Amino acid sequence: MRYSGTVLVAGATGRTGQWVVKRLKHYGIDYRLFVRSGEKALETFGPEIVDRITIGSIENEYEIDAAVKSADAVICAIGGNVMDPDQPPPSVIDRDGVIRLAHRSKKHGVRQFILVSSLAVTKPDHPLNKYGNVLTMKLEGENEVRRLYGEKGYSYTILRPGGLIDEDGPLEHSMLFDTGDRIETGKINRSDVAQAAVEALWVQEAQNLTFELIQQNALSQDSFELYYKQATQSR
Repeated sequence: MRYSGTVLVAGATGRTGQWVVKRLKHYGIDYRLFVRSGEKALETFGPEIVDRITIGSIENEYEIDAAVKSADAVICAIGGNVMDPDQPPPSVIDRDGVIRLAHRSKKHGVRQFILVSSLAVTKPDHPLNKYGNVLTMKLEGENEVRRLYGEKGYSYTILRPGGLIDEDGPLEHSMLFDTGDRIETGKINRSDVAQAAVEALWVQEAQNLTFELIQQNALSQDSFELYYKQATQSR
């Protein structure tokens, strides 16, 4: 086993979060789920995960505490739905929720925090910011994760994927990873975002850096470790 700890997946029933769970299971890594709906989690993953679920809201620190207390690492795949007026705004989920989760995780001794963010968060004029400043809110969440988990004894990885698609399973395309905020646009399968998040648990070059990532040509492979190494070497 490449990683021997327990991983909490926040946002596990979302489309990216579901892939994170699948990849953790693929590698035989122990995991827990932090979800808003236990019913949806059971429908999505089956009854075998009933003992792995903590039901709660990213807005409630006590419910977060219950979820993170047995975790060694957190993979955060939460994200607000900016097109749904009945959902909380990005400031509540993508900024405050991420920040609250990071704070409570660190307080309970979680050593590693992996955050799925978005390409273009540093571009305030991006069209997506018309919807509740969603990218700016994600950047503020990122900044606090970097501050908290950049301290000695802790580590973070922040992933900024391009436009998310659901076309293929993981490891079927070559990738472009960058740490210089130079990628303007691109797309990536959610399955590959999940793969990158899970590999960040054990790939040393992934730690304490922020990566932009998009897919390129069709190419079957076994790992994204090479892309992490290439990105860090070109910094």
